[in-house]
Amino acid sequence: MLVAAAVCPCPPLLVPEVAAGAAPELDSARAACTDALGVLAAARPDLLVVVGPAEVSGSGPQPGGARGSFRGFGVDLEVRLGRDTGTGSGGELPPSLAVAAWLLERTGWSDAPVEGLGVEESLASERCAAAGRDLAARAGRVALLVMGDGSARRTLKAPGYLDERAEPFDAGVARALGEADTSALMALDGVLAHELKVSGLAPWQVLAGAAEDAGLSGTLLHDDAPYGVGYLVAAWS
Repeated sequence: MLVAAAVCPCPPLLVPEVAAGAAPELDSARAACTDALGVLAAARPDLLVVVGPAEVSGSGPQPGGARGSFRGFGVDLEVRLGRDTGTGSGGELPPSLAVAAWLLERTGWSDAPVEGLGVEESLASERCAAAGRDLAARAGRVALLVMGDGSARRTLKAPGYLDERAEPFDAGVARALGEADTSALMALDGVLAHELKVSGLAPWQVLAGAAEDAGLSGTLLHDDAPYGVGYLVAAWS
C-alpha cells in the first residue's frame, strides 16, 4: 500500500557538479526536494520505489545498487540507487533516476530498500496506472519518489521555445499535485503534454495509479520555471 510520495524535477543541473557549482536559481528546488524526501522518511516505508522518465520502459523495477553517472553531461560523477541488494545491477540508470539517486545520497537515505523504475514518456495512461497499482502492492508500506519535469516551453529561451499553453498546463499539474488529485493527473492531455515537451506525465500517472485508494493528502512545495521549464515539488502523505 502506498503510504507516501514525493514528486521532484529531474534536470541534471539539479546536481551542482553538473552545474559547475553554479545554478543558484535551483537552490530553492533542491531545498524543497530535501523537504519532500523528509516526508518519505517520516512515513517509515518498507520499500521506496523511484519512478522517472526513460527512453524505454523497464520490464520491472531495477534492484537496489543499480548505478548511474553524469558522464553524458561532462561530469565524471557516479551514483548508486540505494544499497546493493545482491540481485544484480539492473543496467545503467536513466538520467532521471540518476538524479534521484543523487538526491537520496545527498540526504543520506537509509530508511528503506530502494528500487527504480524507468517509464517511457509516451506510455499510455492506463498502463501507467496499472504499473502504479503493481508498485503499491509490492510491500505493506510503499513510498514513491516520482521524478519528472513540467512543460519545456514556458519562455522564449525555453528548450522548446514559447507556447502559450505551457503555463496553464503546468498550473493544472501543480494544482493536482498540491491536492493529491489522482483523477486530475489521469485526465491530463497526453498529446498536449508531448507538444509541450513534458517529461513527467507518465511518472505522475504511475503515482496516480498507486495512490488510487490510499487516501493521501498533498502539499505543493515548489513551483517555478527558471529556464522556461516547469519544476514542481510536492509531497503526499
